Amino acid sequence: MKRFLQLLSYVKPYWFNALLNGIFNILGSVFSLFSLAMVIPFLGILFGTQEPVREAMPFEFSVQSIQHNFNYLLTKQIDTHGSASALLIVSLVVVFTSLLKNLCIFLANYFMAPIRNGVIQNIRNNLYDKILQLPLSFFSNEKKGDIITRMSNDVQEVEWSIMSSIEMIFRDPITILIYLLTLFYMSYELTLFALILLPISGLVIGRVGKNLRKQSNQGQRRIGNIISVVEETLSGIRIIKGFNAEEKMSLRFKNMNHFYTRLMIKLFRRRYLASPLSEFLGTIVLVSLMYFGGTLVLNHQANLTSQQFIAYLVIFSQVINPAKAFSQAYYNIQKGMASLDRIQQIMAADIKIYEANDAISISEFKEKIEFVNVSFKYEDEFVLKNISFTIRKGEMVALVGPSGAGKSTIADLLPRFFDVTEGDILIDGISIKKLKIKDLRNLMGIVTQQPILFNDTFYRNIAFGTENATEEQVIHAAKVANAYDFIMEYPNHLYTNIGDSGDKLSGGQKQRISIARAVLKNPPILILDEATSSLDTESERLVQDALNKLMQNRTSVVIAHRLSTIVNANQILVINKGEIIERGTHEELLAKNGLYKKLHDIQNQHLLI
Repeated sequence: MKRFLQLLSYVKPYWFNALLNGIFNILGSVFSLFSLAMVIPFLGILFGTQEPVREAMPFEFSVQSIQHNFNYLLTKQIDTHGSASALLIVSLVVVFTSLLKNLCIFLANYFMAPIRNGVIQNIRNNLYDKILQLPLSFFSNEKKGDIITRMSNDVQEVEWSIMSSIEMIFRDPITILIYLLTLFYMSYELTLFALILLPISGLVIGRVGKNLRKQSNQGQRRIGNIISVVEETLSGIRIIKGFNAEEKMSLRFKNMNHFYTRLMIKLFRRRYLASPLSEFLGTIVLVSLMYFGGTLVLNHQANLTSQQFIAYLVIFSQVINPAKAFSQAYYNIQKGMASLDRIQQIMAADIKIYEANDAISISEFKEKIEFVNVSFKYEDEFVLKNISFTIRKGEMVALVGPSGAGKSTIADLLPRFFDVTEGDILIDGISIKKLKIKDLRNLMGIVTQQPILFNDTFYRNIAFGTENATEEQVIHAAKVANAYDFIMEYPNHLYTNIGDSGDKLSGGQKQRISIARAVLKNPPILILDEATSSLDTESERLVQDALNKLMQNRTSVVIAHRLSTIVNANQILVINKGEIIERGTHEELLAKNGLYKKLHDIQNQHLLI
């Protein structure tokens, strides 16, 4: 219920539409009731039992006044033009009230449409914003396919199941209430008898839908796993084909799809039970009411005439449809709440990287960056231990060491992708935890080992993250990054779409676009994470030349795989098992004859071979 109330809080901005929806639902129910109430005079005229009323009473908004004056008009019509004419008038009144009823239903749904779609739009927007706010550690523990499922399938399920049910919640209780009040007015004995039977049927329906939410949650998780497999297949299709693993992947997918299908068959069977079960229970209630009420009428124990009793049954039968829809809404809500729970798991996830309430704004880097006794752990085990070093403005500091030593983690701590577990990082003497996160990251440009490009044009990829970049600025950045020449070979030049993740480009071309993006941003601090390690010799030469231009007059943190690219670094830190075991310039480290010398000799032997 708490989750459902949270969902209803999204309706607040649309309160006026909700108010109009309620008004037109009430009017629709009233006009529907008028149509049904015409059964009484129709049967009275048809069977000649309509009591004549030859005196009108002063009109007022009450059931008695409206009924009396309508019967007066019918009596006058019968006396003047005969019973057939009176039947025609009753029929025309039914058609007219039916027109008004359906017009009100349309208007109620008309004003409901912005609520339904607006709420889903806001949920989707909030979910996407939260995904952007979550730390990198969250995504390392979650499958991308499952997150995509929550963003697509789960949000869609909320729209189909819950929002469609909200329409019923706004409409059906109003209809049921108006009908029940009318039935109480006609005969409170019969209505009390019916109200004893209805909760019993409601309990039966509730028992059937008890496990629906749990099964729906399992189903959404399984479809998330399926989408993860599809995403992995698309990303690794070259490897799958190269290792002849098509059958293996196909079997894996089919097994997961089989379990998902079996689960969904159970879920839909239970869901499909709602409508026939509620209709059968409604029939039992109606037949019981017919027998009980018929007995009262035959024994003259009820204050109803025969035609009034038939009208009572007609009106009561109309309660069954909204009650049935209401029970169906219950099933749908249980199914949709499973998806809402999965969405809320992301919405409630801890952001972890928080900005201080009194965060300091910073617009320039003046003196130095300091790592002071920094230790860090992802979960239980420390991956960095007591890291301390200083980078002065304009210096290049390189981080080298074996894979898994902690080099990239050090780089990730600087823009606060993660927060240190112990110690602190200072920029110009101020802890980065005291700085505004956006300002901190504005000081930095990042070029990663695997270029991150978007399915868009060269222009938009280079200008990504830079507001109001002109074409001339983008061209200049492309030239500095040695990317301008190959960009101009494409028919639409800067405005050519580069495909998903830049698949139309080579590895070196992708990296040069990433460098052009950093050049355009023009940050005072650069973080280069093995930017040339995966390139061929020619591409490496072009990329390294672009990097050298980029690093001029900038403070740089370089994670290096190829030691030849960092021989001119002001300081080289050798990282092993999360600790700095050596530090110094290229010549100083060679003289120490330690791990750096060993790595240097291995690479030189490889080049000679």
